[in-house]
Amino acid sequence: MELAVECQKRAEGSKPNALRRSGLIPAVLYGHKGSESISLTIKAKTVEHLLKKHVVNNALIDLSIPDLSWSGKTLLREVQVHPWKGYPYHLSFFSVATQDSLEVELSLRFVGEPVGVKLEGGILDTVLTQLAVKCKPDSIPEAIEVDISHLKVGDALHIHELVLPAGVVALGEPDQVVVSVLGIQAGSEAEDAEEDAAAAAAA
Repeated sequence: MELAVECQKRAEGSKPNALRRSGLIPAVLYGHKGSESISLTIKAKTVEHLLKKHVVNNALIDLSIPDLSWSGKTLLREVQVHPWKGYPYHLSFFSVATQDSLEVELSLRFVGEPVGVKLEGGILDTVLTQLAVKCKPDSIPEAIEVDISHLKVGDALHIHELVLPAGVVALGEPDQVVVSVLGIQAGSEAEDAEEDAAAAAAA
């Protein structure tokens, strides 16, 4: 899924806080021309709409800058959020036109109910919900589906065992556990360990 977003070149000398008060969010575009960057502004309402549909680093955005006669496909690389007010106050875009491949974060979409949960009374333990991958700019999947219906109690699925779309390469440790099915006793022990860790942190 791609969205079209329009930005404007940021006027020299403009103050970020004044821009935000006027309904504009400061932004920057990298990668369109070597190491150069362009300072931009984007309407706050556009940012709100964008962030409802897109997550950082996982989908292409058609970015246009009419006053510079530039347009192209980009990734939303970073969203800086106000530390206590919670609203976005700066965005960073990265042009992908000259890139052979990209590193992006994709959501893992678990499909099916594990045998170990349905028939053996086990507990599903989800270790990863996102996966860093490398792929071509024009073939970024919306998510990676992971079939977990065959997992029994004691089974675990690792990164190297995932079935990925053509042209998508997983990054990270191949032996990293993605999801597993714990027995009831193991699940209780894991919960106790988490509670102990939380109590120690609070203390």
